[in-house]
Amino acid sequence: MIYIDEEFCKGCRICSEFCPTGVLGVSTTLNSKGYYPPVVEQAYECHGCRLCELLCPEFAIFIVNEWLDEQAG
Repeated sequence: MIYIDEEFCKGCRICSEFCPTGVLGVSTTLNSKGYYPPVVEQAYECHGCRLCELLCPEFAIFIVNEWLDEQAG
C-alpha cells in the first residue's frame, strides 16, 4: 500500500519521475499549500521498491507491505 500525506507534499514530482514502474502520477487538484501532490494511478504495478519513499524530501510518502505485516503479526 502506498500512503501519501498530501499536506506534506510540495509538488517536487521526484516520486513520480523516479518511480520505475510508473505507479505515481500528479494530481489535478491542489493541496492546501497550493501544490499538486502525487496520486497512485496503478497500485497493482507497485513492486514495493520504496524508491519514492526514500527520495521524498518532505517524507510525504510511505509504503506498507501488507504481506510482511501479516507475517510479523
